[in-house]
Amino acid sequence: MQKTLDVKLAELKKNPSSRVFILADAKDADMGFGIASPGRTFDGRLRSLPEFRDEMRHIVEQGLVDIMLMSCSTSEVLTIQERIFDNSPVTPAVRANDETDVHIVRGSRYAEVASLPFASTTIDHIQAGKSPCTDAERKRGSNLGLYSVTFNNLESDLAMLEAYKAFRLEAEAKGFGHFLEVFHPNAPAKVHGVKPAEIPHFVNDHIVRLLAGVPSAARPRFLKIPYAGPQAMEELCNYDPSLVVGVLGGSSGTAHDAFKLLYESKKYGARVALFGRKINAAEHQLSFVECLRRVADDEMKPAEAVRAYHAALKKLGIPARRSVKKDLELTATALSYGGRGK
Repeated sequence: MQKTLDVKLAELKKNPSSRVFILADAKDADMGFGIASPGRTFDGRLRSLPEFRDEMRHIVEQGLVDIMLMSCSTSEVLTIQERIFDNSPVTPAVRANDETDVHIVRGSRYAEVASLPFASTTIDHIQAGKSPCTDAERKRGSNLGLYSVTFNNLESDLAMLEAYKAFRLEAEAKGFGHFLEVFHPNAPAKVHGVKPAEIPHFVNDHIVRLLAGVPSAARPRFLKIPYAGPQAMEELCNYDPSLVVGVLGGSSGTAHDAFKLLYESKKYGARVALFGRKINAAEHQLSFVECLRRVADDEMKPAEAVRAYHAALKKLGIPARRSVKKDLELTATALSYGGRGK
């Protein structure tokens, strides 16, 4: 089965100004949030891990997202054991590292301390579900990973860079593709010392400086960064049109938050969006994804999508958590994984 991700990346390589858009469902929250990771059902009950995986199965079957991002343990079940991606246009992907600022567990303060590099999983385990493994066994699992880094203007940045370099070298040797996620600083402002207005440019400069030392064979297939407004997005996209830039969805917020983020980021150069909590918090995830897809494909404006989503809920008999009026509001979106920095 041909993957829509491969088709769209090929199109963007051929024509960087193409309007094609890559949409991902980020269902890797179990590598960060613990028990609360699966989110809640429309009636407010916490989902179980099996229910969380059921939502992934439904969205993959729907086929409107281009990527399903998972934890390694979930990918073992869905990709290796159940083979649900074999006859699907959706590409399976796995979070390849879990630096410490994504450890959002109850009672912790890791998200408020300068992030340190760490990875629970390995490339072997993502590709084959075991280590060591043969080259043939590598074809059993996912061959795409998300690698995340956070720069805090501190000595810890060097450790972050060293870990990413080691990952790239191993990934290149094992034929493993990846996309790079770069968060805004997660340490308190008084610690990292970067002025708020300079943070988007701090991140942009880190990205282009880092990738200047990476040949095409080892470069990420695309980027995932917080959307920090038109100026920062256009600056990065105009600097190197060969870079495919994507945005992360951030905290849940309103439906309008999600649709507007997608619409605005695409307007200023983004060609990828990864929504995790915004999809997972939806009353009906399949309807929400359908509206995201229509906005991504220039078939709907954000406000239209909000109304269409509520119409779908009404037709399904699912009570909405907010009125249409409330869901049309725009609220602040968190720019770091743990929710800091709005």
